[in-house]
Amino acid sequence: MRHTFQRILFYVGAVWAAITLDFFIPRMAPGNPVSALVGKMSTKGYVTPAMAQSLSAEFGLNTHDTLIVQYFKYLGNLLHGNLGNSIQYFPTPVSHIIGQDIGWSVMLGGVAVIISFVLGCLFGIIVAWKRGSLLDTILSPTMNLLSAIPYFWLALLSLFFFAYLLDWFPLTGGAYDSLNVTPGWSLDYIGSVIQYAFLPALTLVISSLAGWMLTMRNSMITTLSEDYVLMAQAKGLSELRVMFLYAARNAVLPNITGFAIAIGAIVGGQLLTEMVFSYPGIGYALFQAVGEQDYAMVQGVFLMITLAVLGANFLADMLYTVLDPRVRIERNA
Repeated sequence: MRHTFQRILFYVGAVWAAITLDFFIPRMAPGNPVSALVGKMSTKGYVTPAMAQSLSAEFGLNTHDTLIVQYFKYLGNLLHGNLGNSIQYFPTPVSHIIGQDIGWSVMLGGVAVIISFVLGCLFGIIVAWKRGSLLDTILSPTMNLLSAIPYFWLALLSLFFFAYLLDWFPLTGGAYDSLNVTPGWSLDYIGSVIQYAFLPALTLVISSLAGWMLTMRNSMITTLSEDYVLMAQAKGLSELRVMFLYAARNAVLPNITGFAIAIGAIVGGQLLTEMVFSYPGIGYALFQAVGEQDYAMVQGVFLMITLAVLGANFLADMLYTVLDPRVRIERNA
């Protein structure tokens, strides 16, 4: 209990530090986002200085307030769930834009991470158990080769072959066929969503599968030489029981941390994948917000990413206690 309380205090402090950096770093960047917005609005009509000052106040950039005052106002807005209005999509609230985009990123990234983690760990367990076999000789070098290929290049190749040459998947961007399909719980809509997400998800799975498998293989090989695994084999326990309940249960621990970080990073989207496939998501929204100096949008997205990553790491920390008896003994001592 004491250790859990200490970890909660640590993560609360980490959230506060991240929020503070999230506020100050964009404001240290050169340029003025309100000036850029006023420039766009000026092409459609005259913008008075009073209107520009009102926009600054609306976005929390009122020059009459010191940076510290703006900071505490920002914290107050966060406590009330107010992330502000987007500059590039003015006057749309940031929470509305994030709510629209984050679902696609979570769906695409979540499915890809879970599939690649499960397959990678399973392949790593089997290859380590059969170390030196033909399967190990073929699969391990192949995975090393895949891990060296940049995944955006893999995305371009898959788009060229499967979408352009073979015409199996749509070449145009989007999350579904918006021209011919109406959103809803229909087979046509669900099929269209799967069709548009298949290539981006496949690219993410292939690019990350090698890392999971190789990490699991190396950890599994080390674990197989432990005394408790040798004792289990000497007792005559079944091969599957020794492989999964004794060896794999402890060998998977290094991957648990990576999995937690990967799950938390899903909220940030897969920027390059979303750009290559023109797939709507929070990662591409963040890229546009940085280019437009949209403080509120950048802060809102980074806040979501921070909370997701810290939350996933906290769960991984707690899961370590459940999976590894050595950690329980150490923390209860």
